[in-house]
Amino acid sequence: MQEHIRQEHVFVEDDRNGVYITDITGTRFIDCYSSASTYNLGRRNELLIASLKEAIFKTDQGNFPMISEQKALLAKRICEFVPGPTECVLYGVTRGESIDAACKLARGATGRPELVTVDGGYYGDTGFALSLSEHPLKSDFGELIPDIIVVPFGDYEAAESAISQNTAAFIFEPVQAENHCRTVETGYIKHIRTICDKTSTCLIFDESQTGLGRTGKKFAFERFGIYPDILVIGEAMTGGIFPMTAIAFTTKLKQFFDIHPLIHLSTFAGHDVGCMIAIAALDEYEKLSPWENAAEKGTKIMNELSPLISSDHRIKYLTGLGLLISITFESSELADRFCLHAKNNGILLCNGIVDDKCCLLRPSFLITEEETGFIIKALRPALSEL
Repeated sequence: MQEHIRQEHVFVEDDRNGVYITDITGTRFIDCYSSASTYNLGRRNELLIASLKEAIFKTDQGNFPMISEQKALLAKRICEFVPGPTECVLYGVTRGESIDAACKLARGATGRPELVTVDGGYYGDTGFALSLSEHPLKSDFGELIPDIIVVPFGDYEAAESAISQNTAAFIFEPVQAENHCRTVETGYIKHIRTICDKTSTCLIFDESQTGLGRTGKKFAFERFGIYPDILVIGEAMTGGIFPMTAIAFTTKLKQFFDIHPLIHLSTFAGHDVGCMIAIAALDEYEKLSPWENAAEKGTKIMNELSPLISSDHRIKYLTGLGLLISITFESSELADRFCLHAKNNGILLCNGIVDDKCCLLRPSFLITEEETGFIIKALRPALSEL
């Protein structure tokens, strides 16, 4: 039965447009996966496609270590867009690469070896990123990056004991998307900020999935009233039209780059074509403020599903913020079955990577009232058919 269910999950993409995706059989679905929160502005966003067409006739890849007009303009735009004191930017291609760059910067700038994180996180599949993550296949790759300390999520005393004069950075996701959307408490992260300040430790927020509006705020850290020293921005920065990520960091940390400008090289990072698309995307985010729609539609989905879920003993809980929502079941088998039934009812979603007992809803921020209603209507039979 389990093997049959997993085979039924096979899906081959064909047409994509806005909140919709069509498979090669011609069946249309609402995309509630969104490539792990990449397609915040919908699939094949027309404005971003137009910016791509303009960019390929104006520029090329550029050269990563060399400044260009496109790189400079995007860095300026990111610093205007991100609240707080982060005034410097380094580009990446993937989330994992930007996590690695953030860790290298923190270690280099502080001269310290240790990185502290919380359990249950997922940061990507590259060196530092995988070492920090609670990945089910992590042990298959042998020994990874040393000097990483993992403390229990939300444990004040454990964090205070772990962060010391040997700690380069404390790194975490404000909402652990792949772990049933487990969310940090404001008091906890304010406590962490205080400890980091006392020990001159960098505070790194990974907002690859939560950033750019998914939780109902431009960035999730705005909910805490504090700012990171390094912010990781994910692939949603270009709306899925071009592979690009970034880290934003403080001027103080830039001093290390001034001395060691080549500590992180990446052939395709800061691609000048991608920079033009990212500028267009950030302008569109600013113009639409889609995090407001994410907050409104996410609340509607949560409110409509809550009575159904509270009456079903097979479902442990419904959690999330904005349009980052998790339904967590008693077993991974039930979660698999729910994903299959959702697909049969026109909704494409998937399990969490860390906790595969949860199913995640991550649609475009631009979903309408009608499309939100369709999601709710489709998920009701998906739950009752379990």
